[in-house]
Amino acid sequence: MTDDSTNTGRRRFLVGSTSVVGAAGVVGAAVPFVASWNPSAKARAAGAPVRIDISRLQVGEILGPIPAWRGRPIFIVRRGSEVLQALNEDPERLADPDSEQPEQPEYAQNETRSRTPELMVLVGLCPHLFCSPTPFIQLRPESFDSEWRGGFYCPCHGSRFDLAGRVYAGSPASRNMEVPPYSFESDNVLVIGIDEENAA
Repeated sequence: MTDDSTNTGRRRFLVGSTSVVGAAGVVGAAVPFVASWNPSAKARAAGAPVRIDISRLQVGEILGPIPAWRGRPIFIVRRGSEVLQALNEDPERLADPDSEQPEQPEYAQNETRSRTPELMVLVGLCPHLFCSPTPFIQLRPESFDSEWRGGFYCPCHGSRFDLAGRVYAGSPASRNMEVPPYSFESDNVLVIGIDEENAA
């Protein structure tokens, strides 16, 4: 004859040990699942700030090879006095000459759209369908528009931008080219991805 107290003890032991093992299994399965929510090292690196040496960039040049930040090309141009003087030659042709669209940083809301007049920093994508415009850094008329004197031209749909990345009225693009967050680590090092205002 079996002792009921013995069976009850065994039953409790089996139920308790099974619960402990099951709970450990749940925790073991949950840890990698929750960890999978964290961005990968590759994703973290893609969004990290990028430091760019601009010491060799001369007046009238665009930095090459074209650097990238978050998988997007970054156009960096050193503008001379002639280009700066030409920026407001025909503001009536521009759709947003004062960069009043709210998505632009405060330091882009001026005629040069930059922290320092001579250095222009833009995301090298047309805001229409995100093609990469062709840079025309020299002040001269082009065959496709005799009145346009340099800037960025998107060959995909014909959007035109001046040498501050401001879009010409009538272009398929309705917004100026984006100015990314950036700051200066030194006179020769530009940091894309960190605003001086928000730097820790």
